[in-house]
Amino acid sequence: MIADLLDSETRSSQISDVIEQWRVETGELADVVTLNFTEGTFGPGGRAIDIRLTGNDLAELSAAATELSGWLKRYRGVYNVTDDLRPGKPELRITLRDGAATLGVDGRTIADQIRSSFYGFKVDEIQSGPESFEINVKFDAASSDSLADLDTFTITASDGSQIPLSVVANIENGRGFSRIRRVDGRRTVTVQGELDSRFGNSTEILRDTENRLIAGLKERHPSVSSSFEGANADASKTQSSMISGFVLGLIGVYLLLSFQFRSYFEPFVVMIIIPFAFIGAVGGHMLLGLDFTMPSMLGFVALAGIVVNDSILLVNFIKHYHGDTISVAEAGPLAAGARFRAILLTSLTTIVGLMPLLMETSLQAQVLVPLVTSLAFGLMATTVLVLFIVPAVYTILDDMGAARID
Repeated sequence: MIADLLDSETRSSQISDVIEQWRVETGELADVVTLNFTEGTFGPGGRAIDIRLTGNDLAELSAAATELSGWLKRYRGVYNVTDDLRPGKPELRITLRDGAATLGVDGRTIADQIRSSFYGFKVDEIQSGPESFEINVKFDAASSDSLADLDTFTITASDGSQIPLSVVANIENGRGFSRIRRVDGRRTVTVQGELDSRFGNSTEILRDTENRLIAGLKERHPSVSSSFEGANADASKTQSSMISGFVLGLIGVYLLLSFQFRSYFEPFVVMIIIPFAFIGAVGGHMLLGLDFTMPSMLGFVALAGIVVNDSILLVNFIKHYHGDTISVAEAGPLAAGARFRAILLTSLTTIVGLMPLLMETSLQAQVLVPLVTSLAFGLMATTVLVLFIVPAVYTILDDMGAARID
């Protein structure tokens, strides 16, 4: 069942509120295997909670999945917790009794005779003109319409004697599995769930589950191993890729600056402002009440390439003013004063340009707000800090004799 809501700019309620109310009004439904209430998603985000259990013993996998599902349901905001190990239809499990072999009966004999009696057995085929007809023998309808018929079922032994089925076999009620998934040749069960981000954070929930449940789960079910998939795995992969790209970018900036300044130490003075930009980005998220998410990190990576521009020119001005002063300690304040207006104007124009997107309230733009927050507040912090930190660090470098003043 699909409900099409009005546009986000028109309606006053959020999708999560509608889903929650819908779930409450529906209540518990009998004889339902899976019931999910969720909103449509786009892109490769994956489920907020997606834990894969792997093992060879289906009984242990089922028990571990049930325990994990019950644990996840305890967290506030977690709903639609399900697993993909679907129960099959009710079945009768027939096993040989001890001593059945001495009567000339084995498992294949019992299985073949039960199947032949209820489903039929081909005994002959006759030809009538151009057509052929098969002759099948099986129980009549009155003798094969109830499970109680097995109570009086007899097995024909190899010597032709009739033996009651209950004498040579045990009959138990059971239920198998209608679908068994395998990953890399091993049986797997995936436990998935949705999360209302207003009440919880998926990273914190999964970390708490790993620390408090997974270790004990492995002790109780030694053959079962676990791994985190879904949005968590996608985020980890993206984060690793982003970090490696960020490191390569820093190396590229360092090499370019080392060629420019003809020094191996002065590029560090320019790049020292990057960690302080992170302070501004985190502070902006705290001020606006936002989580530091993947778009936030992407904004910081972009910010790292922006904030070094002011540092480069500031170092050049320090070199310039050093010719008119005795030391770098005197040239630093002069360079900061000379570059203050330019640094302030360039930063303000960028921040003002980002403000419309930062203040956007539509749901479509919410994914970009953390990215813009990192850029805007990171620039705010570095606009002030660069005027103090870069001259101070350059002065320390000059005191160590590592600055190249020419």
